[in-house]
Amino acid sequence: MRVIKVVKKMQTMARRWQSEKKRVSFVPTMGYLHAGHESLITAARRRVGRSGVVVVSIFVNPTQFAATEDLSRYPRNLEGDLAMCRRAGVDVVFAPSNEEMYPSETVEFSTYVSESFLSQSMEGISRPTHFRGVATVVTKLFNIVLPSVAFFGAKDFQQAAVLRKMVGDLNIPLTLVVAPTLREPDGLAMSSRNAYLTPTQRTQAVVLSQSITHARQRVQASPKFLLSKTLSKEIEHLIRQQPEAEPEYIEFFHPDTLVPVTKILRGHHIALAVRFGATRLIDNGPV
Repeated sequence: MRVIKVVKKMQTMARRWQSEKKRVSFVPTMGYLHAGHESLITAARRRVGRSGVVVVSIFVNPTQFAATEDLSRYPRNLEGDLAMCRRAGVDVVFAPSNEEMYPSETVEFSTYVSESFLSQSMEGISRPTHFRGVATVVTKLFNIVLPSVAFFGAKDFQQAAVLRKMVGDLNIPLTLVVAPTLREPDGLAMSSRNAYLTPTQRTQAVVLSQSITHARQRVQASPKFLLSKTLSKEIEHLIRQQPEAEPEYIEFFHPDTLVPVTKILRGHHIALAVRFGATRLIDNGPV
């Protein structure tokens, strides 16, 4: 496995793969890898086979964090990440510095990619500059790695929708694959931010997946639609039974357009964000 930290070196290698007609599977990450990331790497390898190339990027992207968010304390473990990538059969890890990705020797970095429809609800309200940062760094990574297919997790459902729209709108020549959310045995969605939780908060955090299950059971049992206002109140009550849980949003929406719905039907989606002290977790699922 090779580790590359310089953009131009990564681009040179990517262009060589293109000239050799190799298929490149790409898994962008912010590091602190867990079994959910490993499942994406496995899917990436399966997609291109042994004759193809699997690239994982490890980069904590500063432009998707607001000044009040957890950029400085976001968990990092490059040595452990590289060990996992090696075990999983990754060919190349691209691990650039902030200076490599956002050079500012003469003037400050000033070019960004913005999606203006799917990014406006849910996370877009709670974190107004988040998706601009995500879309920008992913576009840059696609231009550097030149993949034929890229893998993302369904836990970040809105992010995946925004990036899929970006790929289509900007004619980026790759296939974007969204893999199912991987969960702990008790149902908590795997996330690097789970490492922030105290033991008590970790126990309480299962309420996110329990909320999704509750919503799905209520919708499936209903002979007709349910009002989102009613079900949201039920979910909020369920969440607030956990002493340290503070719901930030509970949203029911159409999975294709992300437009909120007032009448919930089977096939609609729920997304929620909940804080446990300083730790903010998100989850989602169909109902």
